[in-house]
Amino acid sequence: MADTAQSMETIRGKSIPVARTPGPPLSRTVAYAIMYAILILGAIVAMLPFFWMLSASLMTYGETATRKWLPSVPQFANYVEAWTEANFSKYFMNSVIITATTVAGQLTTSILAAYAFARIRFKGRELIFGILLSTMMIPAMVTMIPNFIVIRGDIIPLPGGTWLNTLQGITVPYMASVFSIFLLRQFFAQIPWELWDAARIDGANHLRFLIQIVLPMSKAPIFTVFIFAFIGAWNDFLWPLLVTTKDTWRPLMVGLWTFATEAGPETQLMMAGAVIAIIPIVILYFLTQKQYTEGIATSGLKG
Repeated sequence: MADTAQSMETIRGKSIPVARTPGPPLSRTVAYAIMYAILILGAIVAMLPFFWMLSASLMTYGETATRKWLPSVPQFANYVEAWTEANFSKYFMNSVIITATTVAGQLTTSILAAYAFARIRFKGRELIFGILLSTMMIPAMVTMIPNFIVIRGDIIPLPGGTWLNTLQGITVPYMASVFSIFLLRQFFAQIPWELWDAARIDGANHLRFLIQIVLPMSKAPIFTVFIFAFIGAWNDFLWPLLVTTKDTWRPLMVGLWTFATEAGPETQLMMAGAVIAIIPIVILYFLTQKQYTEGIATSGLKG
């Protein structure tokens, strides 16, 4: 028997058999149903902690102690109390300055280094790039203590003697990212060399070619690097905690940890502080979601 069903259609007064493509077999339908069920379950598991965090931030202390899932009456005053008691206004502004400085530095170094590795031919380029990529295998914890010794001023003389409790001490070690360089280099290498030849005929050098041609064509991967750098700088906790002993430049995550240790059992206030801390990340992602997905898809990292 034939695998496809047939039906009759009339063409110019004649009836001829026409093959019809059957629907998906039952086994494929069952496979799709199982796959969607697993994805839905995974989404629920991933979103459940965030749902409870948001719900607990609107509860009273008694409701959090009895482990309820929803507040009887939303307590928006928890956010005001957490903002004032934990001095979140200062920590929030510190995080904004630290994140802006780190992102600006990382974008600058990543764009220039990626362009050099992708578009400028120099001796030892592939070797240097390979060594640079190999550093991605080194755990961050291994480099944290050497960075701390450098920031403290024990190896090289620093302006002011030490960078502890300073903006530069928190931001400078994270103004370069191997992953960001690799991501941008993958995209820059795909730009046709004919554009460079045409630019050279017009008298453009590498800097002009980078600014006027490469950067406008690379908005998606640059947005991706921006998002990664922003999230990393905003969520950073251990390094600012290590290099700060005073509240002068402590960011929001360190302030949240300090508040959690001081608030004790008042879970609703800790959850309110956590919601305040993640709001900028959520807003940024929804504003740049399209550019983020495009950057991953066009930078040589797609599967």
